[in-house]
Amino acid sequence: MPSAVTAIPAAPSELACAHFAAEFTFETDCWDVHDALSRSPDFVLLDVRSPALFAQGHVPGAINLPHGKIIASKLAQWPEGTLFVTYCAGPHCNGAARGALRLAQLGRPVKIMAGGITGWIDEGFPLARAEAAA
Repeated sequence: MPSAVTAIPAAPSELACAHFAAEFTFETDCWDVHDALSRSPDFVLLDVRSPALFAQGHVPGAINLPHGKIIASKLAQWPEGTLFVTYCAGPHCNGAARGALRLAQLGRPVKIMAGGITGWIDEGFPLARAEAAA
């Protein structure tokens, strides 16, 4: 008797390749963001949580722009092709996806930082604490 894991067969390799390769066009991870931030980042990192949560601790270099406040006028300071990376509290939160959707609706390139703050902390990376600028 098959388990719940094997009851539905895995996708053929060519479909699996396409699926997993596509995921990298939609998301990045905490390690890659950390590495890029230690150099010269070629993206804008947006913490889409509330100003209060941002002030309690955020990824160093992130800009606080809650997902509900992502509008064209707030993005005007960055050139049209600028890549944005959004993050929220973590896997239990959909704020990063909400922010990413708003950015995509405004025609901006966007990825999500998988894991959010939870993933960042799990990797052992430090948080910054400061006033939010919302």
